[in-house]
Amino acid sequence: MNATLEDSSGISFEQSEHEKMIVQMVRDFGAAEIKPKMMEWDENQHFPADVFRKMGHLGLMGVLVPHEYGGSGFGYHEYTTAIAELSKIDGSIGLSMAAHNSLCTGHILQFANESQKQKYLPKLASGEWIGAWGLTEPNTGSDAGNMRTVAKRDGDYFVINGAKNFITHGKSGNVAVVIARTGEIGDSHGMTAFIIERETAGLHAGKKENKLGMRASETAEMIFTDCRVHKDQVIGSEGEGFVQSLKVLDGGRISIASLALGIAQGAYEAALQYSKERHQFNKPISTFQGISFKLAEMATKIEAARLLIHQAADLKNRHQPVSKESAMAKLYASEIAVEVANDAVQIFGGYGYTKDFPVEKFYRDAKLCTIGEGTSEIQKLVISRSILK
Repeated sequence: MNATLEDSSGISFEQSEHEKMIVQMVRDFGAAEIKPKMMEWDENQHFPADVFRKMGHLGLMGVLVPHEYGGSGFGYHEYTTAIAELSKIDGSIGLSMAAHNSLCTGHILQFANESQKQKYLPKLASGEWIGAWGLTEPNTGSDAGNMRTVAKRDGDYFVINGAKNFITHGKSGNVAVVIARTGEIGDSHGMTAFIIERETAGLHAGKKENKLGMRASETAEMIFTDCRVHKDQVIGSEGEGFVQSLKVLDGGRISIASLALGIAQGAYEAALQYSKERHQFNKPISTFQGISFKLAEMATKIEAARLLIHQAADLKNRHQPVSKESAMAKLYASEIAVEVANDAVQIFGGYGYTKDFPVEKFYRDAKLCTIGEGTSEIQKLVISRSILK
């Protein structure tokens, strides 16, 4: 983004000095710590926890956390820039960083009391602890209101039974924010958010998913069997968990949109470079209209996604309603990530289908963006409800 003008909402079309600094820092870190091993991690589905602890030293695990809790104290423009730059290198690392920041850490930052913030945010922001967030269940993906994980009051404790699945860091996370039902099924005020540490009796890690893409970002079940959690671990008041979650997901959609943007950008840049180097009929394939037009469409989609993301980030920074805009950014960016990655594989031809070149991984990783933290269909539901009010 090179223009220096600002639009009427105050969004600058030029990267700030902080954003430029983050871009260079992530590129340097990625070249040294991620690129050399990322295909090995992908093949083995290895979650590189040590990399995230190193990212904590750089401030990437608490981007939005204020300085008083040990965080970087940045806003959403810097945050989206960090996710996108990481995801240009490896979507798995971008995904885990985004889930840690926007879901677990973000939920505590937005809704926890001061004592809870003082206890957990410094550990999460430093990367000493990795966070998880549990909403999805085996039979309630988009239909979260029908969750079956139940928390029953027992004196000063809640006893939790049930299971969560598709949880990022469900096995390796040191602490999780978990939403459980404390009221009637379907009651939006019948669910409560709890902070649950890994060592809590009755919490077990279940199946780790064997995934198409994002294979170095751990996705696993969390199983609760008579898991006793003290009332002091409730975030906010009993019954507020679902409403809190919807607000957390507004920010989460911006995160996944940024993840998709980074994947699309990475795939596009690889295809652009390859098209200049690959010769057919004694000339670079980039000179053929079929390829050059494809590249033009890819670049345009990426810029449109970037602008939607920064519009949502601007609203979030100004504490304005952002549900519609974050859903639009997430819907568009995730769908074009799939399209751009697909086109990148096509430009590479047969080589694009091999693991010797980077675009096959972008292709596999991109699809998750249309599913995680609300499917594309759910984003359309959110958008349509907003415009039809």
